[in-house]
Amino acid sequence: MRPTISRFLALGATASAFALLAGACGSGGTASGGSGGDQVHQMYTWVSTENDRAQWQSFVDAAKEADPNFTLTFDGPSFNDYWTKVKTRMVAADAPCILTTQAARAQELSGLLEPLDSYMEKAGIKASDYNAAMMQGMTVDGHVLALPYDAEPDVLYYNRELFEKAGLAAPTTSYTTAQFLSDAKTLTGDGQYGVAVKPLLLGNAPGDFGISFGGQVSQDGKNTLTDPKFVEGVQFAFDLVHKEQVAVAPNAADNDGPAQTAFTSGTAAMIIDGPWMYGSFEKELGDKLGVAVIPTPSGQPRAVIQGSGFGISKSCPDKQAAFDVLKQLVTPEVIGSVADKQGTVPSVESAMDKWAANKPADSAEAVKVLLENGTPLVTTTTWNQINTSFQQYSPEGFRGTKTAQDILSDLQNSAG
Repeated sequence: MRPTISRFLALGATASAFALLAGACGSGGTASGGSGGDQVHQMYTWVSTENDRAQWQSFVDAAKEADPNFTLTFDGPSFNDYWTKVKTRMVAADAPCILTTQAARAQELSGLLEPLDSYMEKAGIKASDYNAAMMQGMTVDGHVLALPYDAEPDVLYYNRELFEKAGLAAPTTSYTTAQFLSDAKTLTGDGQYGVAVKPLLLGNAPGDFGISFGGQVSQDGKNTLTDPKFVEGVQFAFDLVHKEQVAVAPNAADNDGPAQTAFTSGTAAMIIDGPWMYGSFEKELGDKLGVAVIPTPSGQPRAVIQGSGFGISKSCPDKQAAFDVLKQLVTPEVIGSVADKQGTVPSVESAMDKWAANKPADSAEAVKVLLENGTPLVTTTTWNQINTSFQQYSPEGFRGTKTAQDILSDLQNSAG
């Protein structure tokens, strides 16, 4: 799960009191002293925004409600800095025992994460208790490295009001790319565009269409960016700008902001993004906000499932004690409580009702369908390099000066 302005379906979630925990939040410093006992009750994670703090505090509060003696402090840098700083923080003598990871980063951080299989068996926790796609992403070389708290399928957001004004039917759970393109063309004109795009790979049109077209980013530990189906989907996304002219080309430095603002301001009718953005989008659009499946050529839904979880550092001096803390963060009750308060799509099916409460039925159905038809985001150790390079070069693809085959071949060759 990526930490943007808020998490999926926050639905009025408020930023709870700062979980200020002893230490230099955002600096990568330690949370408190360095004894093994202290380390067991410390977590290193990304803390980019107040919403991040509120989310982590929601886990602590929910676990404490179940066990008044539960304690956990947390600190860490911004999301973008986390993936570099965690590699040095976790080898320090006073490193926290618990850390967070994404399924997409489990391969990259595998050298830091303690396999959890034996601890799970002892505690009676089964991998099948959690979303299968997320568990596949969290498993490296046959070993579970983290337990997920969410399972977030990328989605297509749309502006219901703009669709209605254009005389268009709302997207269904069998939305085709042909219908999507037709709708985008109808919605384009007079300063308005059918869709907003970002320079990013996933949580955005290129990577998500690459996957919805039947491609994948890796197989058997190797990058597969030049998979013909993945290339075809990425090219479809690039064509939305320079060929179909239903979107505006992003700049490499844009990140999420300009496209998301275009969507919430009504100058773009659709955007592909992570489900964690629901709360922020709903705050701006209210009842206008709709959620749909990612379009596919056949209309059979297929989406990538991203998400995050909790793991234990290999450097932890008391791994069993740390797991005893960790397992309290991933019970169905705690995950359900956080899903209710913060809007994260839960990694356990029994908590889905709390997540879906008070949401439009068609939006909730779209997410559930994508969960049922999701593919795990399994990556390689060079995933960070791939993301960074794609963001740098994708504007050339959107502007038509390079093809998807050109860009993805270069990334494949450089990333290995």
